[in-house]
Amino acid sequence: MSIVLKHEIPGDDFSRAGEASSAVKNKLKQMGIPPEVIRNVSIAAYEGEINAVIHANGGEITVTVDPDAIVIVISDTGNGIPDIELAMQEGYTTASDNIRALGFGAGMGLPNMKKYADEFDIRSEAGKGTVITMKIYMKRPKD
Repeated sequence: MSIVLKHEIPGDDFSRAGEASSAVKNKLKQMGIPPEVIRNVSIAAYEGEINAVIHANGGEITVTVDPDAIVIVISDTGNGIPDIELAMQEGYTTASDNIRALGFGAGMGLPNMKKYADEFDIRSEAGKGTVITMKIYMKRPKD
């Protein structure tokens, strides 16, 4: 049986940025999900949420909890990412100076999402938005 959690991500409202990923984290704790899985989901979801606030005027996060994995989908209808390969480089950012002055926009959002997810997919189209899908397994793969 799957449990689906959906949250709107408010656009350009840093006072509410992080609310959706926090709500997901709290729900996963209530469900008894392993702490390492919660940590990875929380980091990946937060980074995606902040990116949607900074770059896309908000969006939506959908988290599906299955017995084997948690799937996070972050979607927006922003301008899209013109060069995904460049955007995936640590430290690359298109955030404005005022966003960086607030402590956001260090260029680690997409790289951190990929780092903390077991599977990562990003699809973006100019003028239509971006959809990021991340999967985190309940049982950590052996290194």
